[in-house]
Amino acid sequence: MLGLPAHVRACLFDLDGVLTQTAKVHAAAWKEMFDGYLRERAAREGAAFVPFDAVHDYDEYVDGRPREDGVRTFLSARGISLPEGAPDDPPEAETVNGLGNRKNVLVLQRIREDGVEPYEGSVRFVHAVRAAGLSCAVVSSSANCRDVLVAAGIEDLFDERIDGVVAHERRLRGKPAPDTFLEAARALGREPAEAAVFEDALAGVAAGRAGRFGVVVGVDRVGQAEQLRAHGADVVVRDLAELLEAR
Repeated sequence: MLGLPAHVRACLFDLDGVLTQTAKVHAAAWKEMFDGYLRERAAREGAAFVPFDAVHDYDEYVDGRPREDGVRTFLSARGISLPEGAPDDPPEAETVNGLGNRKNVLVLQRIREDGVEPYEGSVRFVHAVRAAGLSCAVVSSSANCRDVLVAAGIEDLFDERIDGVVAHERRLRGKPAPDTFLEAARALGREPAEAAVFEDALAGVAAGRAGRFGVVVGVDRVGQAEQLRAHGADVVVRDLAELLEAR
């Protein structure tokens, strides 16, 4: 009745782009931050300014990864290496942590100004999952995960939350490593083979495949179905409500 294999007893959901309409907010904040930094750097070095691509660069280097990993991975692709700095670096610091904090200031500002909307189809699906007796967890690289869940009014739908804060405390590697999904399954008392992973990010789908979960569902919000399959999605849908309609 859920469009999932019968052996699945737990569902592990990514947040941004799967449950809430915040992926585009993050992409815009990443672009604003990186473009500002790259423009400053180009002017300082007398080089050409090449902007951050909010589709390709976001999907390939940033989406689904912990914030600092996203900064480091994208800059590395541009041949730029910065000091790591410290987690409490100010947003103006020219360090990996500083740029990550600069992006966080921007995304929180956008969320405060525009609010957070959940995807109605995803909310319907989660309600159906819970009604069927399956347990649910949110697995997100975001340190703002709880605030977003509360703002969207869906925090009480989930039994566990493994987010950026928890990952840091427990020293879990970020996606595309499977650690956070594995921790969520463990917290729910399930083996990976008994759990379904729901992801819109290429790194997240790769994490689900690496963890050998029972099924990996790719959620295609931006027309990247083939890439999701190539990274390990068993099933690709445009909205989770399609799984209910496929009964």
